[in-house]
Parts: sequence; structure tokens; C-alpha cells
Amino acid sequence: MCVKELPRQRRVRRHLMRKILFTILGLILLSGFVNAGPLSPADIKNLLARIREKRAGAPQAQADFQEEKVIHLLNKPIRSSGKVWFQAPNKFRREVKGNSPSVTVSDGHQLWIYYPNFKSAEHYSLGKRSPLDTAIATINTALNLEKVENTFQISGAKIDNGYDLELTPRSSSTKRMFQIFHLRLNNDLFAERTEMLQPNGDRIITNYSNQTRAPIAGSTFEFVPPPGAEISTPLGY
Repeated sequence: MCVKELPRQRRVRRHLMRKILFTILGLILLSGFVNAGPLSPADIKNLLARIREKRAGAPQAQADFQEEKVIHLLNKPIRSSGKVWFQAPNKFRREVKGNSPSVTVSDGHQLWIYYPNFKSAEHYSLGKRSPLDTAIATINTALNLEKVENTFQISGAKIDNGYDLELTPRSSSTKRMFQIFHLRLNNDLFAERTEMLQPNGDRIITNYSNQTRAPIAGSTFEFVPPPGAEISTPLGY
């Protein structure tokens, strides 16, 4: 039975989804040049099959990233950098460096967001059959490319060094989180650049480098708050 959400919990969940959505979008697919023409539906189907094949052979990925957030209420973009790790189907870690560092970690059962500057951590329990679980499961299912065509409208083009793809969500719930997701893959099917346009006009642009499918230690997806950290549960569990 699903836990009924209070209005505040609903707002927190939507905010959380926006915070982690671009993380998952980039991680799941970690796997200007002259366009050679648009991809046909058959081409896109074959490309998705190749990505699934890569994922089956190496379900992990990691990369460095440089990110720019263009927020319509601010005069200058917010820039950050860090590193991301992903282990299919639902384990990930994202470390942001700089003036506003943060660590986001999920082992598939627990989700932590830690802010070192404030010595505070947000904790979310997964697997409670809550709307939060449903939202994350929907994102994971779609972006693990299982029947992704049913969740997104996909168009794209072959470029000299890879592929440009555009994903447009079909469901109204996902459209409330983002409108369009642009993805540039290199010839090894690693994400090189992503751009997400949100409904309010904000954009998040992420460039990836040093991508690898090398094995990742299981401890990477574990998190224990440092002594003295203030822990909160924004959704109450």
C-alpha cells in the first residue's frame, strides 16, 4: 500500500527528483561536427541495442564531469565539477567539488545527500512502496533502456565522432521535471555531453571526460555520515 503524501512531502519529492534526475540521466548513459544526416527509427533501434549490449558486458561506468547550470533568476551560470560512478541497475555516486560540495550516494536501498560545508545529510529510505520509489523506479527503468521508446520520443543524428540524440518525455509527470534532454555519445557509446531543459527555462549542461567501464569497488556506493553530522529525513522515512 502506498503511503499518502502530505503537500510538503510532495514538494520535497519533486525537488529531490529534480536534484537527482540529471545525475541519473548522465550516469545511466555513460556507457561541433558535420552531421551525416538524421537517424531513422531503425537506426535508433539498432543504436539502443548496441548500448544495451555494452551495458550487459560492463554494467559499471565512471567519469569526471564539468557542469554549468543556467538559472533564469541569476545573471551568471553556476559552474561545478566532480566525478560520477554508476553500477547498473540502481547504484550511483556523484561527488561535486568546489565552493558548494556535495555527495549523493545510493546503494539501491538508501539514498544519501551530504553537504560537507554544513555538516548535514539528507536520508531517504527506498523500497517503502512510496511515490518516491515509484518515481525513481520509473526513471531507472526508462533510462536503463528497457522499453525506453515507450517512455521517450527519440530522435537523433550521426555525427563524425558519434551520435547526437534528443529525448522528449511522453508522460506528464516526467515533463514536469524536464522538457528535453540532449545527449551526445562518442563512438564508444560514452556520454560526452548532456543538456537538460527544465520547464521553467533553466538548463543544465554537463560535459564528461576520462570515461571508463573499469570495475568499481562496492564500498563506493556505501555512505556513513561523518561524526557530528546533522541528519534529516525530509520525507519522514
